[in-house]
Amino acid sequence: MEVVFGGILVAIVAIVTWCVASEGAWGAGLTFLAVLFAGLLAMNFFEPVAGFLDDMGSGMERYSDFVALVGLFALFTFLLRLATDLIAPTEIDVDARVYQASRWLFGLAAGYTTMAILLTALHTAPLPRNFIGFSPERANLLELAAPDRQWLGFTQHVSEKVLARRIFDGAEFNPPAYGTDQKYWPSFAIRYATRRQEGGGARKVIGGTGGAAAGTPAAAPPQSSGF
Repeated sequence: MEVVFGGILVAIVAIVTWCVASEGAWGAGLTFLAVLFAGLLAMNFFEPVAGFLDDMGSGMERYSDFVALVGLFALFTFLLRLATDLIAPTEIDVDARVYQASRWLFGLAAGYTTMAILLTALHTAPLPRNFIGFSPERANLLELAAPDRQWLGFTQHVSEKVLARRIFDGAEFNPPAYGTDQKYWPSFAIRYATRRQEGGGARKVIGGTGGAAAGTPAAAPPQSSGF
């Protein structure tokens, strides 16, 4: 099953790469940026949106996180790509070799990023803890890479080092062994794995991401963030 699941991930990358590369070098570059920023925006806002869906009493509490994350990602990608077309409607002429290399490289980058975001979204789905070859602890891409943890690590890095306003995930603590610098203990994969293991009931099992978890002291520093 691990091979089948990995093959599905490879197929997603291949399909998205082909579709994005067909837009040309300029379009592929803009699409990659749209996917990248849409993913970051979706990761930042999906839990508040999921909470709003829960409060509405829509009867989809088990699906709210997954629907919010995937829905926001698709919406932001569409809006950002539409905005780039309106702002820059014409392509820039480049050398034929640069054109071919750029469109395939940006296409591959967009495909891999899309696959990583969708794989991350599976953590929030109301499914068993491990299913059809997926496991939060393993390198789900054919045992070669863990795109979901790579994306979570990238999102965490952007929130901590680039924006530094709203930390995406993790309880805050100051381990003496590391001086006085503020550290965070990300728990996204752990929380959602626990939720799936317990049947996908309540949305928050060990604490929330972002601001909901900030300020919660950790008993001991983690040995590794896993990202």
